[in-house]
Amino acid sequence: MVAVMIGIDPHKASHTAVAIDPAEVPLGQLQVRACAAQAERLLAWAQAWPQRTWAVEGAGGVGHLLAQQLLAAGERVLDVPPKLAARVRLLAAGNINKNDPNDARSVAVAALRSAGVREARRDDHAAVLKIWSKRYQDLGRARTQVACRLHQVLCELIPGGVPGEITAGQAGRILETITPAGTVEAARWELAAGLTEDLRGVDAAIRDTRKKLAIAVRAAGTSLTGLFGVGPVIAAAAIGDVRHASRFPDRDHFAAYNGTAPIEVSSGGRKIWRLSRRGNRKLNHAIHMAAVTQIRYQHSPGRAYYEKKLAEGKTRKEALRCLKRQISDAIFACLQADAARAAAVAAAREPGRATGERLTHQRGRLTPPAPALRVSHSQARNQPTTPATDPAPAPFPAPLPSRASRRPGQGPGQARPRSGAPKGVLDAAVREPTIPRGGKGKTHPPRPSR
Repeated sequence: MVAVMIGIDPHKASHTAVAIDPAEVPLGQLQVRACAAQAERLLAWAQAWPQRTWAVEGAGGVGHLLAQQLLAAGERVLDVPPKLAARVRLLAAGNINKNDPNDARSVAVAALRSAGVREARRDDHAAVLKIWSKRYQDLGRARTQVACRLHQVLCELIPGGVPGEITAGQAGRILETITPAGTVEAARWELAAGLTEDLRGVDAAIRDTRKKLAIAVRAAGTSLTGLFGVGPVIAAAAIGDVRHASRFPDRDHFAAYNGTAPIEVSSGGRKIWRLSRRGNRKLNHAIHMAAVTQIRYQHSPGRAYYEKKLAEGKTRKEALRCLKRQISDAIFACLQADAARAAAVAAAREPGRATGERLTHQRGRLTPPAPALRVSHSQARNQPTTPATDPAPAPFPAPLPSRASRRPGQGPGQARPRSGAPKGVLDAAVREPTIPRGGKGKTHPPRPSR
C-alpha cells in the first residue's frame, strides 16, 4: 500500500485537492465548493487511498475550518505555511502567483519534502482564550476610534475641547452644560451625544469581555498569572497565540517568535545586533505591557533588574528591551511547566502511562506485558509511577544560557565559571556585540557580559 499525500489549496469559494505519491506523481484531482458537505466529498473521493495524509495551506487561517473538519473525521492533517508553498511554486514554475492551477500540488510537495511542517491539532481551550483575546483587542481599537471622533466634535462645541483622555460620564456632563444656539450646533450636539452613547456601550462590552477572559484563564489553570504584571488579558494573549509550547525547541526560538530577540546584522568582523521588528507583534505588545507594569512599581523584581541595567550604562530603551527578554524567558518557562503539569495529569488518569508501560488485555483485565529485558534491567522499574512534585515556578529574571555550551548560566549580572568553558572560546567581554547607539557608524565600546 503506497502512502499518498493530498494537498489542498483552500479558498473562500472552493477548495482544490491534488493527490500525489512519494515520487510526486499526481494520482487524482478534485475541486469542491466551500459548503457544508465539503469534508464529506473530500473523504469520499480519498477512499481509494487508505494510507493518506492531508496537507492544508494555512490551516490556521483560511483553511482552518476545513482542517478542523478533517481532524474531527480522524484524518491526519499537516499545516503548510503559505510561504513554504510559494517557494515550491517558485522553483517549479518560476513565479509565486496564486493563479497557478498547480497550487494544491505545490502544497502537497512542500508537505512531502519538508521535515519542519507542523501537524495540525484540534482546537482546545487555548482557542477560547484566543477568541476572547482578539475580541478584547478589537474593542480597544473601537473605543479609541470613538473617543477620537468624540474629541473632534467637542472641539467644535467648546473652546479648546477636552484635554487628555475622555470618558462617557465626563462627556455626558459636558453636553449637559451646552445649549445649542443654531441648527448646526444642534446637529453637532446630537452627534456628540450619539458618540457618547457609543463610547458607553463599548466600555460595557470591554468590561464584559474582561470578565470572560478572567473566567477562561482561571479554567486554563495556568501559572502565567503568578508573574508580576501578567493579568488575565496578557495571559490569554500569550496562551492563545502560542497554544503549544512544544512548538519551540528552546526559549531562544520563542524570543525570536515574539520579537524580543535582536537580529544580527554583522558585516565582516563587526558583530552588530539591531532591534527586531519581526515576530508576533500582538505577543510582543503583551510582553511590553508586562515590562512597563513591572517598571512602574518599585517593589517589582523587574524594576530592580531595570535599574541594574541602567547602572551598567544602558539607555532606558536598551534596559527595557533587556527586561522584555527576561519576561519572555519567564513566560516560556511557565508555559513549559503548565504543559508538563498537564501531561502528568493526563498520564495519571490513563493507567500505565505514568510508568511508560503498554497495557494489554489478559483474562479480561489490563495487564502490562513482560519486559523484553530482565526485570533488573527494565526501565519501568526505575521510573516513578507518579510525579513527585509539581514543576517549580520559573525564577525571575530567568537564567540566560551560556553562549558556548547553550546551558543555563548563573543569571544576569553574575560571573560564569570558566572551568567548564571549551577550548578556543574568547573572553565574554570580547565576545559582547557592538550595538549602534545613534546615527550611522556610531558605536559604543563593548560592555561586560550580562
